[in-house]
This record gives sequence, C-alpha cells and structure tokens, in this order.
Amino acid sequence: MLATPQCGKLTMAKINPGRLRTWWRRQEFDPGPLGWLANPFYFARRGLRDGLGEFFPRLTGEVVDVGCGRQPYRAMLPASRYVGLDLETPRSRETGLADAYYDGRTFPFAEGSFDGALCSEVLEHVFNPDEFLREIHRVLRPGGCLLLAVPFVWDEHEQPHDFGRYTSFGLRAVLERAGFEVEAMRRTMADSRTLFQLVNICVFKRTQPRNRPFSRLAMATVMAPVNLAGIVLGPVLPANADLYIDNIVLARKPGPPR
Repeated sequence: MLATPQCGKLTMAKINPGRLRTWWRRQEFDPGPLGWLANPFYFARRGLRDGLGEFFPRLTGEVVDVGCGRQPYRAMLPASRYVGLDLETPRSRETGLADAYYDGRTFPFAEGSFDGALCSEVLEHVFNPDEFLREIHRVLRPGGCLLLAVPFVWDEHEQPHDFGRYTSFGLRAVLERAGFEVEAMRRTMADSRTLFQLVNICVFKRTQPRNRPFSRLAMATVMAPVNLAGIVLGPVLPANADLYIDNIVLARKPGPPR
C-alpha cells in the first residue's frame, strides 16, 4: 500500500481491488519483479516469457496461435493478424476466447494460410504429435516459422490429457519428421531454479484444489519464500544444463517467404 500525506500525517491509501486483480492475473503469464509473491509457477512462467520473447519478433504477418487457451501472449506478438485456434470442447466453447476451433485432427484453414505459428505448452497434450505437427506445417506458407514451447521437467497436469515429455533431441526428431527445419533451441531455467520450482509444484498440488483461502496462505508463507530462495540461490548453486523446465524451439517450413 502507498502512504500519502494528509493534514501533516501519513495515511494509508486504499488499494484499488480491480487494479490488484489485474496485476495478479498478469503475474500468471507475465510475472514482473514482484511476481514471485503471487505466482507459484514463477520460474516456469519467467522462463517461458523470456524464452518465447526472444523469438516473438519472428512471428510477423498472419499468425495462428495453436492451442491458444486464454491467449496470454497475443499482445506481445508483432503479428498484423492474429488467429487463436483451440481444440473444440464444451469448455473452450463456453469461454469463447478462441477465434477458431478444430476437431483434434484437421485445422479449419487452407494450405499456406499463415506466415507464422505459435504453439506453447500444447504438444504434451497431443496423442498424435506427428499428425499434429504436419497439420501446422500444412497451414504455414513456405518460409513460415513455428515457435514451439514444450515442458521437459513438469508434473502430470490436465489429467488425463497429458501424454508426453520431450527431450531436445526428441523434439528435433519429430519436427524434422514433420518437414520442419530447426533454427534454434533453448532450455529454460537450466540451473537450480528448476528444483525450487518443483518444490512449489508439490506445495501447489497439495493446497490449491482444496481450499482457496488456505492456498493463498500457502502462497504467502511457503511458495513465495521458496521463489525468493530460488532467486537468491539460483545464480550461486551448481547448474545442470541437462535439467531444465521447458524446451523452446524455433523451426521453419522450408522455402523462400512469400
């Protein structure tokens, strides 16, 4: 809270609840300097935002966000036209956030419809990855880019629709099999911060589904301190480049851009 002078004394200005909720929601996918206070997945989200952000400038022109969910990165893309695509389910239809829906096999777009594609934290939920990636390849124009993020170290989530984890080598293999050329690969949080994130996943799973007030208390008393410990100790503890949270890949459909 902010202190403001009034009649020669300091009084506490009221916090605007709406602004606080907006700030809290933003920390979920775009955590700022104080995001460690609010986000139990702070390191995972920071890694995603920074890793994807490095390649966002490549997603220009007409871009499709495959498995867009709540479209958390829409405002960060330099696309001239953005299309959010999601799997058609009662839940996705109810939220109504997607611009288009698909049946789990075929995208509702003609061949060569887009200059770029974003697919963040979706491939692990796809049981037919080869077919899925070929479909992304189909709707991209020659020279079009795919920016892909997939977890490597993470708990089972959105059960029972969680089907796989990918090493960097496995990702390269499935992308090349689908016709893509891999241009760049990144590993997020390839140091001890991954361990702090795993601790918070365990705490979150034990508290969040049961009782919201208790989960907020756990965030303040356990998860936020774990985040802070990771921020402080991450740079000084031994790192392991082979233990990390997410793979981020920039791949390209062969051919000159149109």
